[in-house]
This record gives sequence, C-alpha cells and structure tokens, in this order.
Amino acid sequence: MKYDPEKHHRRSIRLKNYDYASSGTYFVTIVTHGRQCLFGQIVDGQMRLNECGEIVRDEWFASIKIRNEITLFENEFVIMPNHIHGIVWIGLTDVVAVNYVGANIVGMNVVGTNVGATGRSPLRNGPKNKSLSSFIAGYKSAVTKQINIIRKTPGTPVWQRNYYEHIIGNETELLRIRQYIANNPINWENDENYL
Repeated sequence: MKYDPEKHHRRSIRLKNYDYASSGTYFVTIVTHGRQCLFGQIVDGQMRLNECGEIVRDEWFASIKIRNEITLFENEFVIMPNHIHGIVWIGLTDVVAVNYVGANIVGMNVVGTNVGATGRSPLRNGPKNKSLSSFIAGYKSAVTKQINIIRKTPGTPVWQRNYYEHIIGNETELLRIRQYIANNPINWENDENYL
C-alpha cells in the first residue's frame, strides 16, 4: 500500500494548543513494547524489580539532575512488570506547591525540586525544550540504551511509541491519582496491562 499523508499520519493524543512546558502537574503512563514484562514481577502485592526495573527506577530519579524544570516525589511513581506510572511536576516552586496542593506537600519524600535553566540547547525537530514530551523522550532513550546494553540487544525497542498523559487539575485529582499509584501493585491482576 502506498503512503497517503491524509490516512497514514500519526495523530497526536496531546491536548490541542496546550503548552506542555508550562508549569503544571502531569500523570504519565509509559508501557513497554508489546507489553512485555521486562521490569520484574508482582509477588504478594509488591513489585520485585529485576535489573531492568532498577534501571527504570534509577533513570526516573536521575532525571532531576539534568532537567532543572522538573520535580519528582518517591510516592508518586510506581514500576509495574510492563509499564510505569508517575507524576511529573514542571516548574514547581514553593508558591505553586502551597497554592496547588496545600499542606499535602509537607511530609512528602522529595527526590528533587529544581527550577531554572538547564543550559541545554533546544532539540531540533523534536519535543519542545523543557516540556513534558522532552522529559519523556530523554527518559525513554536513557532507559532503552542501558537495558539494551545489559541484554546485548542494540536497537531493540523497550517502550511503545508515545505515552499516556493527564493534566492534573486540582488537589482532589492529585490525591486520587496518588492513591491509584500506591495501589497499582496490589491491583495488578485487574490492570489493563496484565498479561
């Protein structure tokens, strides 16, 4: 079949005209290529990471060292056998945090709170610099590279194309999503990604 740009183009699943580099809180889900269970297994309602799962975890939190615009919290991230869920804060400042989530920021295990310039040049023909998509692209690339090194499978995809995101609009939503993340391992057998 011949390529037809009207029929064979990728449709964006992003919110039209929304600036994903603007300050905000985003819930993301990234799924493995072919929904392969690469990162470990659920045992008695708890995720047991294997070597690939440890790479996934380490790269998530290493991201704050090179991306000053993001903030990540330990209780807002979960690795499952074939996908991850996480909350990404872009442009978090003390004022934004207090106004957005009130007292819920107190007592959280902050992995990183970084705001400011990264000194990185904008990506050419890629995601907007300092945006959610830029973070996800860099994260997926770093994880894929390391996993393919240990598996000795250069060029093999680890992730599905794209990712799911949801803009978190208020404190009630944030609390509900945090609870969903916390309960994900014990609900594994009911998960849409369960094989």
